[in-house]
This record gives sequence, C-alpha cells and structure tokens, in this order.
Amino acid sequence: MSSLTITGVTKSFGTTRAVDDVTLEVPHGSFTTVLGPSGCGKTTLLRLIAGFLVPESGTIAFGSTVVAGDGVRPMPPQTRRVGYVPQEGALFPHLDVAANIAFGLSREERGTTGGDRVAEMLDLVELPRDFRDRRPDELSGGQQQRVALARSLAPAPAVVLLDEPFSSLDAGLRGSTARAVRRALQATHTTALLVTHDQNEALSLADQVAVMRGGRLVQSAPPSEVYLSPSDPQVAEFVGRAVVLPGAARGTRATCALGEVVLTAPAEGDVALMVRPEQVFVDLTHAEGVPGTVEEVSYYGHDCAVQVRLDEGTSVLARMAGVRHPVAGDPVHLRVTGLVRAYRPAGLP
Repeated sequence: MSSLTITGVTKSFGTTRAVDDVTLEVPHGSFTTVLGPSGCGKTTLLRLIAGFLVPESGTIAFGSTVVAGDGVRPMPPQTRRVGYVPQEGALFPHLDVAANIAFGLSREERGTTGGDRVAEMLDLVELPRDFRDRRPDELSGGQQQRVALARSLAPAPAVVLLDEPFSSLDAGLRGSTARAVRRALQATHTTALLVTHDQNEALSLADQVAVMRGGRLVQSAPPSEVYLSPSDPQVAEFVGRAVVLPGAARGTRATCALGEVVLTAPAEGDVALMVRPEQVFVDLTHAEGVPGTVEEVSYYGHDCAVQVRLDEGTSVLARMAGVRHPVAGDPVHLRVTGLVRAYRPAGLP
C-alpha cells in the first residue's frame, strides 16, 4: 500500500478540458471521495490514476514512484498495482466466486495460497466462505460488489479505485454494502479513492472529500469541514442543501431575510450568507421570528423538508424532525440557530 499524489494534472478531449490542473494528496491508508456532478471530470481523473488515460501535464505518483508525467514513460495499468472496482462490479460470468477473486493473483499464488487467499478475502468483505462456489448470477447486486472488491484487494494493490460502485443498488443495500466496503478497506489499511455524485455517500464514508466542478478541484478537506465551511456558496449548495441569502455584515453579526444572524468570522458590508436547512428553526406557535407561510412539505419519516415563503417574498428551506410538522398553507415563524458562514458576493473583491 502507498500514498497517492496528484500534482497539476490536466487532460482535455478536443476543446473540452475535462481535468484542469488538479492537485490532490491521498495519504497512505486513507479513504478519499471525489464528489461532483456528472461531467465534472471525476471519472476522467480516476481513469488517469488507473493508467487508462495519459495526462497532458502534471504528475501522478504512488508513494515515491511517479507512474505518469514528469517526462517519464507512463507506467501501464497492469504494472501500477491498482485495484479497480467499476460501477457494475464486472465479474466474469463464466467463473465462480473463488475464480473471480483469484483472477488477479499470479499463477504461482493461485497454485500455492490461492484457496487461503480467497477464504481470507471472503471473510474480509463479510461474505460466507461457502459462496466461493457460486456463480455471479446467483448473487445479489450488493454481494457482487463485495466480490468485486475482494478481487481488487486479493493481489494487495497499492491503491484501490472505486467508480461509483454502489450507484445501481437500492437505498438500503447501498448503505450496508458501502459500510462493508469501508470496513474492509480500513482492515487492510488500503489507500482508496472513490468517485461519486452522492453527497451522503461522500460525507459518510470518507476521511477526505475532494469536490470537483468544471474539471477543477474546488475544495479538499475532511467531511465536516466541507459541510460546515464550504469554500464557496456553490460548494455549499452542492454538498448538502443550503440556503444562500444576501445580507449586510457588521463585525460578527449580519442581517438578512431571516433576521439577525451570528457569523463564524467577522465581516463587513455586503455578503452572501450560507445557512443549512437544519439551522432554520420552524416555530409552529408563532411566538417569535420572521413570519412566513408553508408552501410545501416533503416528509421522510425521521425528518421532513419544509419550504416556506417569507412574508417579504423570499423562499427558504428548513429541515425539522418528522414527529410534528406543519402542512402547506400553515403560517409559521422562522429563526436561525447556530453560526452562519459569510462570503463575499460574486463580482466583489
């Protein structure tokens, strides 16, 4: 296992720059998620790391070994010791589970320790050992993804790359499979990088979240920092839903459509204020706060999203517990709890 270092990597397709001067450090044994919408360049970045594509500029290194860029001949994928888990698992349908897992082992390893390695990998991904004789079509989608991970880990790769491997699974299976994969990677201290467009998946699995937009890396930090201190309002709105309001700041306080708020850091003048929906308290008793009318309620059981139109015209999203909630047309009052992050509005220095 080793660290992964990407420095100033660029890749274009025709006139489109898919990856634009990306620099990212993935420490040894850590798990990083690359998060971004479709077309942002995250899969292209993964393919550059794997060796399926060659960067136009910049370098990619595993530990101290440069595998692409810096004037060196790109190391081919088969010699990079990369484990690659695609979206659908891509198991060989004519091979049983044991043969799929052992596929990446050398002929000598398969002959001497292959059986033990298969059993070890099945234990690692939390599948029964008697699954070794099953065919891929006898497995559920989540089980197939675990076998795909076991196959990628069996040769002890330097880095494991996961290309949205849970996207085709239903919600419940997706969560349990993702957690099992995370535990397996932690147990082997494997350096891993996963690309996804799912914010919940990125935040819950990773040690580090790298947010891409338009081919560029716009923020890389621990999940809590990306969520609580996004680099700009666009990241705030993409990583978890956010209410971004114009405001006027003076010191540690600012005023906006939701009244007066307390800032995370002093600011002056015109600002854009980022408020998370769970910070917007919905007062059903009309005791205090800014008045408004409920437009829509999306109920999820454990909580609900409440869209409120303030009397002055601004539409605001709030999130509250699902035990007791308003319905469309109800009058409510809103107020902000906790600290609010302020940004300079676009176009201002």
